[in-house]
Amino acid sequence: MDVIYPRCAGLDVHAETIVACALWEEDGHIQKDIQTFSTFSKGLGDLLEWLEEHGVTHVAMESTGVYWKPVFAFLEGYVDLTLANPQRIKNVPGRKTDVSDAEWIAKLLRHGLVEKSFVPPADIRELRDFTRLRKKWVGQLTSEKNRIQKVLESSNVKLGSVLSDLFGVSGKDILARLLEKGYVDKDELDQCLRGRLKKKKQAVYDSLLGTLAEHELRLLRLLWKHVEELEQLIEEVDQHIDRLLEPYREEVELLMTMPGVKKQTAAVIIAEMGTDMSVFETPERAASWTGLSPGNHESAGKRKSTRTTKGNPHLRSALCEAAWSAARSKTHPLSRKFWSLAARCGKKKALIAIARRMLVIIFCMISRKEPFRQPQLI
Repeated sequence: MDVIYPRCAGLDVHAETIVACALWEEDGHIQKDIQTFSTFSKGLGDLLEWLEEHGVTHVAMESTGVYWKPVFAFLEGYVDLTLANPQRIKNVPGRKTDVSDAEWIAKLLRHGLVEKSFVPPADIRELRDFTRLRKKWVGQLTSEKNRIQKVLESSNVKLGSVLSDLFGVSGKDILARLLEKGYVDKDELDQCLRGRLKKKKQAVYDSLLGTLAEHELRLLRLLWKHVEELEQLIEEVDQHIDRLLEPYREEVELLMTMPGVKKQTAAVIIAEMGTDMSVFETPERAASWTGLSPGNHESAGKRKSTRTTKGNPHLRSALCEAAWSAARSKTHPLSRKFWSLAARCGKKKALIAIARRMLVIIFCMISRKEPFRQPQLI
C-alpha cells in the first residue's frame, strides 16, 4: 500500500496514561518509537516535544469517552489531528495491549486508512457544551415539576385538573401562596387568577380543598425551591448561548424561517453540526452521521434489520421535536407528508422520515445561505 503520511503517530489514550507510537522511514526501513506519557499537563507537554523531535506531522487517536478531549485541545494547532471512530479501526482479535493498539493506529494512519471524525471548531464546541447542559437541566426541571404534581395529586389537591398549565403565571402564584401557608383563601385567589381563569374561580378553589400533611408540605417547598433554582440557571445559560450565537446570527435567522424550528432548536443545530456543511460533503452523509438514515444489513441475499443507524442523539432529538411541531400544522406540506406516511407506516417512522427531510433542507439552507421556501410538491 502507498504511504500517505511518512511521519505519523498513533495515540492510545486512557484516563491516566497515553501510549504513543511514532512511525517513520529511514534508510529504506520503517522505524518506530513507543513511549508512555502522563495525561497531566506536564505529560502532554512532554508528548508534544517528543512528537516534534521525531518530526511527526500527523497524529491519530481513538475517541474514547472524554479522555481524548484535553489531548486534542492541547495538540490542536501543532500537528494534523485525526479523531477516529473506535468501531472503524478495530484490530484483529488476539493478543491486545496498549502498545499494539497504538502501533495499529499509527500503521492505519500511515497508509491513510483512518477516516476523520467530525470535530467542530473551538467556539462551536463551547456552544455545544452549553446547549447540552441546557437540555439536561430542562429535563431535570420537567422531572421536578412532575414530582410536584404527583405530590399534589396524592394529597387530593386537584389543581392540575382545572389548570391547563400548572406552572403558568396563575398556577405559580397559586402554588406560591399554597406553599407559604398550606392553604389559599378565596379572597386571595382573585389576585392569583388571570384572564379566562377568573371564570373558573369556584372550580379552582374546590380543587385546592385537599389535605396537605406536614411532610408533604415540606417536600413541596423543597421541590419548589429546586424548580426556581433550575429556572434561574436555565435563564443564565440562555443568555450565554445568545452571546455565543452572535457570530452566527445570519444562520440562526435562516433556520428560524423553517417551520418547527425556534431559536433553541437553531442553537442546537449550529452547536452540533456547525455552519460548514462541506465537512459532511452530502446531505445523505449528514443524515447518516445524525442517525436518521435507515440501516443496511444484507446477508445471503436477505435484507435484515433496517433500524436507523446510531448517530448524534442531541441533534436527532432536536430534529424530531421540530418535525413533530411542523406536523401539527395541518396546512404545511411537511405536515401533509407526515400524516400521509403515518397512515401507512405509523407515526414513529413518519417522524423519523420528516426529521431526515428537514435535515436535508437545513443542509441546503446553510450551504446556500438561503431561507426556507415552501416546496411545491412533496
